[in-house]
Amino acid sequence: MTILCVRFQLPPMYEAALPELLGLLAEFTPVVEALPPDGALADLRGAERYFGRDAVELASVIRVRALALYGVDCVIGAGPGPMLARMALRDARPGLTRAVPGGEEREFLAGQPVAALPGVGTATARTLCEYGLDTLGRVAAAPLSTLQRLVGAKAGRELHEKAQGVDRGRVVPNGVSRSLAADRPFDRDELDPDRHRRALLSAAGELGTRLRAVDKVCRTLTLTVRYADRSATTRSRTLKEPTAHSAALTRTAYDMYEALGLQRARVRSVVLRAEGLAPAEQASHQLTFDPVDEKVRRIEEVADRARAKFGPRAVMPGSLAA
Repeated sequence: MTILCVRFQLPPMYEAALPELLGLLAEFTPVVEALPPDGALADLRGAERYFGRDAVELASVIRVRALALYGVDCVIGAGPGPMLARMALRDARPGLTRAVPGGEEREFLAGQPVAALPGVGTATARTLCEYGLDTLGRVAAAPLSTLQRLVGAKAGRELHEKAQGVDRGRVVPNGVSRSLAADRPFDRDELDPDRHRRALLSAAGELGTRLRAVDKVCRTLTLTVRYADRSATTRSRTLKEPTAHSAALTRTAYDMYEALGLQRARVRSVVLRAEGLAPAEQASHQLTFDPVDEKVRRIEEVADRARAKFGPRAVMPGSLAA
């Protein structure tokens, strides 16, 4: 077990604390990959030799330090590779690291549902389950040719390897997430366009808050609308200029929604994704001389400072967007 997958129990939309917590991990190893909004991968191969402790023991030290220094608890999964560490994290609990020892990969994976494997989407899982391959143990036992016939040559080979515990992934130091998503599911299939728009307003406000918290802007906004019959529509739009401005994200989200021309559609959820992230300091801002726009931006700055001081619930996301 050399890889840790750590998820810090941060309040929602509070990625501003993540860089400091990544610094905590960097005290043990320089090979740390951020998994915003609240997680990270850490390769402890060198740390195990340097500190004379195994990964599980180091995980306990990391948890204690996170609590003592930042008041943040965490859950941790450990495994021989990133994929197994991620999957182990799902069974982890605060105060207890879930570890997959080397040599026990197939036993750990055998009873897992096929949808639990990273990279296996809903459609692929449905196809495999239709042929009785509903667990990773059954996938591992299936002939490679069968899997390739079902999901394709390359995907079938990768699926076969992963189901047998072959983890070729690696931790990429300083990896930066290229997208952020905000999902707004409805309690029941929703027909009301006004409720759809309110969900978009909330999601755009959340994305703007999260982008500003990590000093990023996005170049592209993607809208996915999921319907009651499990189908979905996805549209993307490149912004006129990279931004983290909630009002601009909201306007773009509304435009994409209106362009869909939905007529009495039963919507199950809407998802907004900010893509093409870049450092805010590298982005230019076109002056509009619009006093309303400038006032909203100033209010955003005040709200962001309030969240940083009093917590993420100090100002609700989306409440400032127009």
